[in-house]
Amino acid sequence: MYQCPYPRLFTPITLAGTQFRNRIFASPTGGQHTHYGNHPINELICYYERKAQGGAASVCIGDAVADGEHAQSNGSHICLDDVSGKPHLNKLSGSIRRHGAVAAIEISHGGSSARISYGQGHKVYGPVECDTEGSFGHPVHAYAMDEEMIRYTIRKHAEAARFAKSCGFGMITLHGGHGWLLHQFMHPYQNTRTDEWGGTFEKRMRFPLAVVAAVREAVGPNFPIEIRISGSECYEGGYDTDYGIRIAEALDGKVDLIHVSAGSHEVNEVFTVTHPNMFLPDGVNVKYAAEIKKHVKTPVATVGALSDPAMMEEILASGQADVVELARGLICDPDLPNKAREGREEDITHCMRCFTCFSSLIMRGLFACALNPEIGSEHETKFAPPATESKTVLVAGGGVGGMQAALTAAKRGHKVTLFEKTDQLGGVLLCEEKVPFKKHLGQYLALQARRLEKAGIDVRLNTPLTPELARSLEPDVIVAALGADAALPPIPGIRGENVILAEDLYPAPEKAGKKVVILGGGLVGSELAVYLGDLGHEVEILEMAPMLNSGSNILQGSSIQLQLKRLGIVPRLRTKVTEITPEGVKAEGPDGEVFIPGDTVVVALGRKPRREEADGLRFCAPEFIQLGDCDSPATIWQATETAYHMLTDI
Repeated sequence: MYQCPYPRLFTPITLAGTQFRNRIFASPTGGQHTHYGNHPINELICYYERKAQGGAASVCIGDAVADGEHAQSNGSHICLDDVSGKPHLNKLSGSIRRHGAVAAIEISHGGSSARISYGQGHKVYGPVECDTEGSFGHPVHAYAMDEEMIRYTIRKHAEAARFAKSCGFGMITLHGGHGWLLHQFMHPYQNTRTDEWGGTFEKRMRFPLAVVAAVREAVGPNFPIEIRISGSECYEGGYDTDYGIRIAEALDGKVDLIHVSAGSHEVNEVFTVTHPNMFLPDGVNVKYAAEIKKHVKTPVATVGALSDPAMMEEILASGQADVVELARGLICDPDLPNKAREGREEDITHCMRCFTCFSSLIMRGLFACALNPEIGSEHETKFAPPATESKTVLVAGGGVGGMQAALTAAKRGHKVTLFEKTDQLGGVLLCEEKVPFKKHLGQYLALQARRLEKAGIDVRLNTPLTPELARSLEPDVIVAALGADAALPPIPGIRGENVILAEDLYPAPEKAGKKVVILGGGLVGSELAVYLGDLGHEVEILEMAPMLNSGSNILQGSSIQLQLKRLGIVPRLRTKVTEITPEGVKAEGPDGEVFIPGDTVVVALGRKPRREEADGLRFCAPEFIQLGDCDSPATIWQATETAYHMLTDI
């Protein structure tokens, strides 16, 4: 007999007369998949719809703006003062509602940080006249709002809310945190006005409360209004939790849900607190909501680094919050709510907080996920045609690419056999499974292995796929996902006894001496530096380039930089290794020749694809697919995405 494993998570909550089917809300995420006029297109609609299909009670479209002329901060905002978007927005809200979720939309205003509006030649406004850092290396000058502009902006919020309601949205989320306009007015240090809109706490709150009141009048009493605030700004010079509590108390009873986040987008060092990085614990920001909940009667939502149903159930059971909101957790696994309700916790893909999604949005304008290859392709996935015939598919290699290839092929109805030459699936990434901040990666590798078994895929460990074996099986398709070997440049001493590969040191950090010199400042080397630094080693990073190389994952790179700063590790950039000796490393840097003493030298200088091994399989079947590191050194995202889409083609 069925018994719900998480009764609190799946008990409905009613806000302003609207019932939400459970307590898991999809937190606002802003998509850039729009066309002229910033109207959402089918790809973006399917991205949000997928979360509703997965069981979230509410799905919130992020970063819609109240004022298309003055409020745009990040580009491709849905502008709620553009009535021509009505059919597109009704299509979007309807795609969410038809799966039983409440369609919500976040109304934001960049205020003095409205960089895009500024770049378009418009005046931008904040509480006070100031200069803020711009997107393209030049400052943005903001003017102080006068009484007329304040009244105009309040009215724009009300009109935006009324328009959103007419477009089928069932909840308004006002963005009052993270450094945007409402937050700027609330701020004790940024709002230095001396008139009736600043100077005391009550006057600083006058503008956001006026916006709330105007929105309430626009949408009526039986329509939920959520407001997102920063419970603490989490940086020196910002406000603390006590001030966040005062903000919440001022909003108490005037909104229907207080969504407690943290930090400010406009302060670089706390970006990875607002959006917790992998170095922070799960649920790191719950404490801010828990403190605020002690002081208000309005229901409180918490957000940040949440994906474990047991943790979320405990948050609700212990009274720390009434609602849990997930952003990246539902990007990584949109089906998380349904899986939790059904008792399939072991099948949840937990976000490892690697920032692939965010970095892709910044660099490409598209969502992506390292662990979920459907993200960014929801429209294609929704309408993917079935395979026309069942084929025999052999996959060589049991790393992330090989496992995803096998799973995709099996799901399409093909007969799949996976060959792995070692005794364990996971490939080179297995070396990191014991690293504390990579625990969700370890969970993912184990989950993929379980999925292979559940899918009935024939997995043959300790069995390399040789050309002879491949031919004897007469396959239709061979997938070469053979990985790569560590690159070993011709540096004198690189094969010395004090030299170890990064992939060999990760699982056995006890092999490292007290002083460690890491050759290579990519993600592998720099993350290893953080790991060893936390274990008490003295670490040096040598990198030939002028900066550490994070590839396209710029936010993970920034996150690592903060960790290195915390540990006091200053990378030696523009530094070329000339020789490795038993005592350390000789190198040439900006100041000439240097010697860096070290007990252990770690090689993290990239990967050399196993292309020759792949070539041996190239003509053993009518169809041949080469992917992952054995084709070209790839990130987890590149490997899983390529495997997914190439195997969808067969």
